[in-house]
Amino acid sequence: MSNDFESILKKINETPALLLYCSFPDCQVCKTLRPKVENLLISYPAVNFLYLNIEEYPLIKGQYLVFTVPTLIVFVLGKEVKRFSRFFSLDELKEILERSVQNL
Repeated sequence: MSNDFESILKKINETPALLLYCSFPDCQVCKTLRPKVENLLISYPAVNFLYLNIEEYPLIKGQYLVFTVPTLIVFVLGKEVKRFSRFFSLDELKEILERSVQNL
């Protein structure tokens, strides 16, 4: 498990732009939202997508203070630039993605 933790941290820190999608299988909101987010990301090929079943990664849950699902965290050059939890609009996410990738 700690090997997975290290590889996830490495991916977050080494990927220029990454959207971390934290969820768990029983979340109905997550099941509806995830395909919409993945579809939105088609327009942003510079942004990598990483889905985590947060129940399987308690160290990530603690490290990134994920208290509710879905939680989406946008990272640019390893730094968190924006976090969305539970209720938000795809327009808000799109706006952050636009700003985040324009300087990459």
